[in-house]
Amino acid sequence: MEDRAPVPSPHPAKDVTEHVGYRLKRASAALRGAMDKALRDHDLTVPQYSCLELLDERPGLSNADLARGTFVTRQSANVVLRGLKEAGLITRPATTDHGRALPVHLTPAGRQRLRAARGVVYAIEERMVKAIPARRLAVLLAELDSMTEALEA
Repeated sequence: MEDRAPVPSPHPAKDVTEHVGYRLKRASAALRGAMDKALRDHDLTVPQYSCLELLDERPGLSNADLARGTFVTRQSANVVLRGLKEAGLITRPATTDHGRALPVHLTPAGRQRLRAARGVVYAIEERMVKAIPARRLAVLLAELDSMTEALEA
């Protein structure tokens, strides 16, 4: 086995658990776990809930738009949309008059399910945000955006 040269850490850290990426992933996993558990009572998955939220804000989004907005592949978005359609929460035409994108819309049942689920999700976010001083929230959000932009450059 070859000796591996040590790679310098990007910032002072005793071990991997002190790296920013590790901490972000840990926070993300905790949020996802809490949302998974809460949304089960509403017969929704996190990607389904995310789709409902996006469609409430921007009716008529396409599968590709929803995939990007919910951080899943187009194939996964198709599975999510199929489940939402079978549950009667969205409408999606089989064909379109122009272009290839099939616009997706919430049904009244979809709006109702979203309103019910939104309460539990917002309570989770409130619990998470209350863990930091209110004056730091805007700074935290700006810093997260800056890190995202640095990686997208």
